[in-house]
Amino acid sequence: MRLTAEGVATRLEGPLLFLRRTLDVGLHDAVEVRGVDGRTRLGRIAAIDDELMTIEVLETTSGLTLAGTVVRFFGEPLSFGVSPSMLGRVFDGVGRVIDGGPPVVARERLRIDGLPINPVARAMPRDFIETGVTTLDLMNSLVRGQKLPLFSGGGLPHDRLAVDIATHARLTHADSGDFAIVFAGIGVPYDSAEYFRRSLEQSGALERTALFLNLASDSSTQRLLTPRFALTAAEYLAFVCGKHVLVILTDMTNYAEALREVSSSKGEIPSRKGFPGYMYSDLATLFERAGCIRGSPGTLTQLPILTMPADDIGHPIPDLTGYITEGQIVLSRDLDRRGVYPPVNVLPSLSRLMKDGTGGQYTHPDHPALASQLYAAYARAVQARVLASVVGEEGLADADRRYLAFGAAFESNMVAQDGPRTLEQSMEAGWTLLAGLPASELSRLSDAQIAAHLSGRAKDAK
Repeated sequence: MRLTAEGVATRLEGPLLFLRRTLDVGLHDAVEVRGVDGRTRLGRIAAIDDELMTIEVLETTSGLTLAGTVVRFFGEPLSFGVSPSMLGRVFDGVGRVIDGGPPVVARERLRIDGLPINPVARAMPRDFIETGVTTLDLMNSLVRGQKLPLFSGGGLPHDRLAVDIATHARLTHADSGDFAIVFAGIGVPYDSAEYFRRSLEQSGALERTALFLNLASDSSTQRLLTPRFALTAAEYLAFVCGKHVLVILTDMTNYAEALREVSSSKGEIPSRKGFPGYMYSDLATLFERAGCIRGSPGTLTQLPILTMPADDIGHPIPDLTGYITEGQIVLSRDLDRRGVYPPVNVLPSLSRLMKDGTGGQYTHPDHPALASQLYAAYARAVQARVLASVVGEEGLADADRRYLAFGAAFESNMVAQDGPRTLEQSMEAGWTLLAGLPASELSRLSDAQIAAHLSGRAKDAK
């Protein structure tokens, strides 16, 4: 069903076009808006009542006038043509090819809003995705099917970290050939978009990646759809093609700001800091598309990245994201100022599903105990720093001075890394660090683990 309406536009406000309702149409139906300039623009119905309807125009509204604007209604929601050949291609924010190649020949067309996963059909996330980042792989492991956000701040190197993860992430078992990346840049500057594209091309990772780029100059309404197009591609690759898909979304703060802008334009009542009251449920419609489905060999894992306004982890965007997702990776401005890369702050970081994807069956039998002991020792080192700032390093007990040295070595040898590390290399670095502490302090390790991994190292350390 395709219907056309002309002369019904009543108001144009930013990316929103307001029409008199003269046709029987549905919420979120796709439309095509054509102005007197002859240009056609994609849109969708964002709000509807008995008398009026609101159209989100997904491209610039420059050149549109109320008189002469023609709106064509498709009678169905926005959809995306998907196929395995999406890998290796670059798309704009609404799924159009922008890499100069031919269009993707679609095998299916799927609604971009997705379909809810039946809770009964969900399987528990299991197994491990190696990212090449020690503070993730060893301390806060990413599990297939998990949604694990990365909390950053303005000016921190989250773009570089996102590219490093996309480039080096891999599966550690025989099914590594079934691994794919979906990378979405949301509201990013042109230079960042080119950095993403160039880095993935030069590393060869673009061959296994579907790259979606929504620029800061694009319409804010388009920004709301970019993660939905990306996740639709990921769902097809995971649950139809049987691949293990890692979705990287950056920057979700730009998405939330666009949500606030569009909500304000529609005259909706604001909630905390001007964001709409439904932002929680809106974010959940994106994050809950991650997971594992019983009977499907593929999985969909999400690594959304957001910048915390004013580095405030209690801001509505990270706060609501933390409620929906299974942990968080927090970047530290202090570590970044000291030249530590990647500047991951281990203590407030958490992967709630790490226990379900690590250990003997998935990584190494001693992995969980090693991570726990490193975390406990670093927490003690941070306490020793606070004490040293009060009484001075000379006033510390011998044990506290050892932990002080451990903390410095942990940040320079474990957190900081010149290149990607395998999990085995990360564990080796962890055992080496723990060898500098007395065996009596290693309460998270068994006697067998101490004897197997630390006896010889302890002698060398002395």
